[in-house]
Amino acid sequence: ASRMIPDDVDWNWLSQARHLHATGVFAALTPDTLAITQRAMQTMRANGKTVSFDPNIRPALWSDMQHMRRTLNELAGLADWVLPGLSEGEQLTEQCGPADVAAFYRKLGVTRVVVKLGAGGAYFDSALPQEGTGTVSAYSVPKVVDSVGAGDAFAAGLVSGLLEALPLLAAIRRAAWMGARAVRVRG
Repeated sequence: ASRMIPDDVDWNWLSQARHLHATGVFAALTPDTLAITQRAMQTMRANGKTVSFDPNIRPALWSDMQHMRRTLNELAGLADWVLPGLSEGEQLTEQCGPADVAAFYRKLGVTRVVVKLGAGGAYFDSALPQEGTGTVSAYSVPKVVDSVGAGDAFAAGLVSGLLEALPLLAAIRRAAWMGARAVRVRG
């Protein structure tokens, strides 16, 4: 995938999808993968489809922190739903706390921001008045074996829930449950 160029993507096929989930990892690999990410997100939005974005920061993949911040925040602004972890959200936005991180992204036009808080659950801020803001508790985990994949499991739970038209709180609960299950097994 790191060798992909924009011509490798079937843009007509992509525009037929219902939803696109993007992360900052693919965008960080090469200028071409960044261009693909940007165009994919723009294509989906132009076709009235939803886009979710997990910054999933990997500073070692970027030339410098400012470039990483600027680029990932620009990508977040192309999404409907943004899912940062608290520490990465604070690094990217230079804000402190989940409410301020969420407010930063909402000001970019993001409809729903869900800030992952690990064992603290998740904080959400939605442009939809019936959803508002709040916190969802995490599920208790007797023993954390490995946290690798927990964020991806959380994203899968949230995105699948929203695509199934679950209310936001129910989708976040599903996401928290899936994240809790992921940390109970290795890798």
